Amino acid sequence: MPKPFHFAALALVATLAGCATKPPRNPDNLCAIFEQYPDWHEAAEDTRKKWGAPVHVTMAMMFQESSFRHDARPPMRWFLFIPYGRASSAYGYAQAKDETWADYRRETGSGWADRDDFDDAIDFMGWYMSKTSRLNGISKWDAYGQYLNYHEGWTGYRRGSHLKKRWLLGVSRKVESRARRYAEQYWRCKDELNDGWF
Repeated sequence: MPKPFHFAALALVATLAGCATKPPRNPDNLCAIFEQYPDWHEAAEDTRKKWGAPVHVTMAMMFQESSFRHDARPPMRWFLFIPYGRASSAYGYAQAKDETWADYRRETGSGWADRDDFDDAIDFMGWYMSKTSRLNGISKWDAYGQYLNYHEGWTGYRRGSHLKKRWLLGVSRKVESRARRYAEQYWRCKDELNDGWF
């Protein structure tokens, strides 16, 4: 490969990496998150209007999945000193797996959607929560039940796979608790956010 092209390719990669959105400075405060990233608030509100998914629930689930990192992946698995792949194909803000992401793109006609794009990722979560409500009767406001479905899949949840995972039940309670805190915070600032005060 010619050197000028090689350096240009490296520069392009570095530039694109530099444009990636960093996780919010204060992920424990939903108002602070949206103050830092107003476009995230707009996307979360669009998802609420489109899918009926409450802002505080989608954001609490996203925090649990990726800590708002655009390129989050499951950790690499190792045998002695040899890496042999990741636990799943989950990737991006929503930690969506390849096959589920493909279903979302096909069903919504979002062929260009990317898992490392916040707008697409939160729309995916709204789509998933809407199907959870339709298929398994879980309220979109029920962060605990929604997260169990999100983690185990609709069929796994119906089979009760989550009941054998005490650690997962604990994590789901954390998501529920965070959603409750986010809801309290959002109630205090959503009017200002919607008015563009921030």
